[in-house]
Amino acid sequence: MSRSIVFALGLVLSMLTLAAPVAACGGLIGPNGAVNLLRTTTFVGYHDGVEHYVTAFQFAGGGGKFGSLTPLPGVPSNVERGGAWTLQRLVRETQPIKALAPAAFGAERNALDRVEILLETTIDALDITVLKGGGAAVGEWATAHGFRLPADAPEVLDFYANRSPIFLAAAFDADAAAARGQRIGDGTPVHITIPTSNPWVPLRILALGKQGNDPVQADVYLLTDRKPAILPLARGANGLTLAYDQSASKPLLDDLRSDAGMGWVPANGWLSQLRIDTNASTLSYDLAIDVQGHSPSRVAAGLETPGSSDPTPIALTMLAAAMAALILVALREQRRTVSA
Repeated sequence: MSRSIVFALGLVLSMLTLAAPVAACGGLIGPNGAVNLLRTTTFVGYHDGVEHYVTAFQFAGGGGKFGSLTPLPGVPSNVERGGAWTLQRLVRETQPIKALAPAAFGAERNALDRVEILLETTIDALDITVLKGGGAAVGEWATAHGFRLPADAPEVLDFYANRSPIFLAAAFDADAAAARGQRIGDGTPVHITIPTSNPWVPLRILALGKQGNDPVQADVYLLTDRKPAILPLARGANGLTLAYDQSASKPLLDDLRSDAGMGWVPANGWLSQLRIDTNASTLSYDLAIDVQGHSPSRVAAGLETPGSSDPTPIALTMLAAAMAALILVALREQRRTVSA
């Protein structure tokens, strides 16, 4: 069955300035002063073999132009404006007001030394370009188009290009946004539809351009048909915690379904909220998801390099069966020894 991923980006996952070095997510510097970005929120829904990815940044002030590069797991088939309030409704569901008030890896190595333009479009004050290429080629393209990349960009771009050579570049003109009447706190939601095999959320890119002790904060909401398996495990010590994990309520699903482009939302589902609250040096992973609750890809999670042994659920089942057989043989031999 065809699977798709839908991205909605306020200003996209990682900001690269067009005039100065960048501090992604927490704040960035533009030609006319600081551009502040608050905590990011991402929604990943998966139903009937289709992934829906919605993420947004809150623009908290600043002027001039700045931009971003976001790694994608596949080639988009569509880019359009997203819904207006899906993320806000999810926050209200998981953080209710108290008291009186009621988200295929292993890139082919050929032709990745150049960039192929796959799609170009403009939504509000956001100019979007979908690129295919290796990390070095994408970095060269970005530099040629006015992005000033931070020192760690080559390593980070190679990290993603080795898994998927698809990137989304977005140039945001804060002055143009102001001229359109966009206010502080407003974002530009964008839907990007991409065929892919399983949900995947790039997280390491959020640390791009940051110092080791700089904070990185984000929320990821997952909506799946059943309780999913995720990697890495939300242990807390690694900066990833599971803040909400239960069946999605009918009022929430009904509200989400009524937003623009959200008619796919199922009648039933499982809602999880993962919170990233760490520093840049700790954030060395992405979020891999298995919607069947089996074994997410360690390569997709950034825990192993492409080409490494990444056991499938079948392989793990066979390994467990082999271990069980060995235990039975050992027990039988032990019984024979005792009876003798």
